[in-house]
Order: sequence, then structure tokens, then C-alpha cells
Amino acid sequence: MSKQDLINAIADAAGITKRAAASSLDSLITLVTKELKRGNTVTITGFGTFRVSKRAARMGVNPRNPTQRISIPAMKVPSFKAGKTLKDAVR
Repeated sequence: MSKQDLINAIADAAGITKRAAASSLDSLITLVTKELKRGNTVTITGFGTFRVSKRAARMGVNPRNPTQRISIPAMKVPSFKAGKTLKDAVR
């Protein structure tokens, strides 16, 4: 499902215009992104939790030259843990 498909589904389900649905979705994405940048977690009850995970520095292999080792720096990455309601719905 693409972003546009999601906007169309939100508009139909909520009985609002596509423009309002797009604005709402963009606002949600912006707010989640801002909170993750601050290092906070975002929990949507019944859906899941967005959080920032720390990935340690490690050595990797250059895919263009498999004999060459490269250093991959430590970084923060976004992660998502599905909530119980979402897990049960998918199962």
C-alpha cells in the first residue's frame, strides 16, 4: 500500500476529504519524526511503539570488493515494535 492508497483509505474510513486525510497523515509522520529525533519513544496504544535504537560500530565488507574490510560507524536507527492488538490481528 502506497502513501496515496493510505490517504484514500483514511479519507473513506473517516468520511473526510483526501486533502484533510493527507494533512493528518503528514502531521502524524512529522510528529513521530520530531519525537524520535529528540530521543523519545512514541506509543500508539493497540498499534505499537516507535523508538530509537543504538547500533554499535562494526566492521563490514565492501560489496564491490569483497576482500576489502570497511568500518561502519555507530549510529541511531528508528525501530518499531508491534503492539499486542496489531500482532493478534495479523495472526
